[in-house]
Amino acid sequence: MTGCIGKEKIDAFRKLLGNARKVALAAHVHPDGDALGCVTALALYLKRELGKEVVCLFPDPLPESLEFAKNPSLRYLTGTTEEADLIILMDCNSFSRTDVLGDSLAASRAPKVLIDHHLNPAQDSFSLVFSTPDISSASEFTFWILKALGWDLKDRETGEALLTGMTTDTNNFANSVFPSTFTMASELIAAGVDRDALLQKIYFSYRENRVRLMGYMQNEALTILPEGAAYMILTKEIQRRFDLREGESEGLVNVPLSIREVRLSLLLKEYEDHFRVSLRSKKGTSAQQCALKFFNGGGHENAAGGRLYPAVDLGGKSLEEYVKHALLESL
Repeated sequence: MTGCIGKEKIDAFRKLLGNARKVALAAHVHPDGDALGCVTALALYLKRELGKEVVCLFPDPLPESLEFAKNPSLRYLTGTTEEADLIILMDCNSFSRTDVLGDSLAASRAPKVLIDHHLNPAQDSFSLVFSTPDISSASEFTFWILKALGWDLKDRETGEALLTGMTTDTNNFANSVFPSTFTMASELIAAGVDRDALLQKIYFSYRENRVRLMGYMQNEALTILPEGAAYMILTKEIQRRFDLREGESEGLVNVPLSIREVRLSLLLKEYEDHFRVSLRSKKGTSAQQCALKFFNGGGHENAAGGRLYPAVDLGGKSLEEYVKHALLESL
């Protein structure tokens, strides 16, 4: 990780920040806790420590379950951009992952910085790139970058944003955890961040609808293949039945991995013309390769995602035939 930050890169980042009056921070489509956490934390630092004007840009509305992690002192915009002297893209590897914001951000003449932990960053699109997959989350990466910039953890709200992002992206230390991840958590807790209070907000503040949906999906929609894979299809009809809101199916894909024999779990969530794909796996089975090969996606070795476009991708197979083939080929 040291080589991914390094004094030369930090000095270059300081120079870019020093030349900017207004900074726009953006993240990926369907923003999650990590996207919101890293953007919020860096925005707070830039505003409070460096006196910058900042704006936080997201392609889609933030899930209701993450509203608690927004900071009232910041501006959050959805589906639109603003002129800025510096653009920082976080928690995604290219502007294409920002959907409706992508063209405008890419076309801006402002210098651009990438802070990301996914594979294959679009290096040529940025003036400066901080990128490594060997870290738990973009929020953890931001933590180490902020420390290199001189942040001393005194701002508890910044620390809370970082710990929220890391916790959600690792599923509470279940996925993609490194020694540095525990160091980060330890330092933030020692600095006064209340982890127990954050866990209450993250995992114990859902609506009743989500609990009933989770039970229904496990009882009625879970298919377990004897070879060691499992999948669920969250159709639009089921979403309507349970009045499902964005973010309320978070964590569902992890549930089948609690079964001893299951090594690979897939969740398909239906949208108008595609399915959003979430994949999780146990060590020794690659969710990443399954996403790359069959679902127009990618990610980490044991936590990945993508999209499936039935009109293009199924190749004459039914949806369930395609899913079973993809899972069996990936075991």
